[in-house]
Amino acid sequence: MSAIESLFQEAARLAAGFRRAGPARHVPAHDYAASLARFDEPLPAAGCDMLNVIRQLASDAEPGLHATTGPRFFGWVIGGSHPVGVAADFLTSAWGQNAGNHAAAPAAAAVETIAARWLLDLLKLPAESSVGFVTGATVANFTCLAAARGEVLRRAGWDADASGLFGAPEITVLIGDDAHTTVFSALQFLGLGHDRVLRVRTDPVGRIDPVALTGTLDTVSGPLIAILQAGQINTGAFDDFAAIIPLLKAKGAWVHVDGAFGLWAQTSVKTSHLSRGIEAADSWATDGHKWLQTPYDCGYAIVRDELAHRRAMTIAASYLPLAGEGERDPSHYVPELSRRARGFATWAMLKHLGREGVTALIDQCCASAQLIADRLAREPGIAILNEVALNQLVIRFDTDLPSEEGDALTRKTIEKIKADGMIFAGGAKWRGRDILRLSVTNFQTTSDQAQLAAESIIAAFKSVS
Repeated sequence: MSAIESLFQEAARLAAGFRRAGPARHVPAHDYAASLARFDEPLPAAGCDMLNVIRQLASDAEPGLHATTGPRFFGWVIGGSHPVGVAADFLTSAWGQNAGNHAAAPAAAAVETIAARWLLDLLKLPAESSVGFVTGATVANFTCLAAARGEVLRRAGWDADASGLFGAPEITVLIGDDAHTTVFSALQFLGLGHDRVLRVRTDPVGRIDPVALTGTLDTVSGPLIAILQAGQINTGAFDDFAAIIPLLKAKGAWVHVDGAFGLWAQTSVKTSHLSRGIEAADSWATDGHKWLQTPYDCGYAIVRDELAHRRAMTIAASYLPLAGEGERDPSHYVPELSRRARGFATWAMLKHLGREGVTALIDQCCASAQLIADRLAREPGIAILNEVALNQLVIRFDTDLPSEEGDALTRKTIEKIKADGMIFAGGAKWRGRDILRLSVTNFQTTSDQAQLAAESIIAAFKSVS
């Protein structure tokens, strides 16, 4: 056996061992300080044996790894990195392709073309749309909003890509009060400012209020970008696209949808009513490493107007081959020239699951979220503050107490949950109060795992109250 074969087999053995132990793992991960201490050593003067490096890496890293690939990880909104996607990603690393253009990596460019077509079909979005394979929803929002910035200014007679924003007509950005923080970051990166926006009032679950939007639109003129949301990060709520998008289009707005996880509601008849009318937008951002279960990192920037997308993103140089008729350069749709070939893992997951498998995965997660909510709601002192329409839960403990005492008890319960290690879930603020926030996004979270999660939350609550 060659040295390379031995090395790769050892890495596969260690990876499989980590996955095998994951569902039964009940030990909280080491924190940053403890993890740093394990790795803190001077730079070696001489090199180290390859096998020993990989073994030490696994040994020192694993205590500081959360069980994000396990069935009871409910923190943030993180998918389970399905083994098929991981195996495809192993190959991606081994192949070492730079997915910048079709000449440097023909197979990488080709598989993105097919995977993009499959994604548009699955998500029920316009077939003429272009898709950029990016790191995640943050860069997907950035990419889509870059296309929006260029196009709304082009309509006003200004070439932002050539001339920048100095002297450009003013762009108005409309955004809901409960938009995700990454959208504000994208606006900052684009020179549009994270505070220089018109924020529109939202309802109790975070949806834009159409009446408030109408009043705001009456005050707006000139280039306009509107940012809507499919899946509020706490409640899972969706803006009313069917009612709102026509109002925005009547004002000439470019409508962008941040659908990091919520866009996947389009794939199931049980949830697609939540996103009714979403296909009328101009651009959409979503993640693969959430509900499609690809390994990190993987996101998709989807733009109806391919020319606007390419104007904003294309990188050209004399040494780079030009894409001819029927050819596709991946770098024309993303901010990077050199980047990972993310299309391989996406293609593998879509091929493995198929349309029916993706739908079943979404339905299972949503059903598990509802099961947890139903069980917790029957327990005195525990309240579910949102309608669990998708996969997100907003949980509050001992609502009979004064607000500050309820906050303290909620925080104590969250710390107890983390210390017990049966599940991972984090806290957040919602409407000024402390909450436990759960996101059910893992393909392994069956009804049995959901029941176990609910009972562990109840046990933690009882032990601190």
